Amino acid sequence: MIFLTKLNGEQILINSLQIESIDLIPEAKVIMMNGRFYIVKESAEEIIQKTIEYNGKIHCYREDR
Repeated sequence: MIFLTKLNGEQILINSLQIESIDLIPEAKVIMMNGRFYIVKESAEEIIQKTIEYNGKIHCYREDR
């Protein structure tokens, strides 16, 4: 699960395993597998980095290997 920020400043917690795609409109529109979407302040690169960090915690891998 990763924290993202809606345009109104509200933080939401998203299951990164359920992200289907990210459209840049120019904000990031995170489209979930169930068809719902969230428009967030974070860039696509930030969302990818948060997902990598979360997966690293879950699967116990490090970037320095």
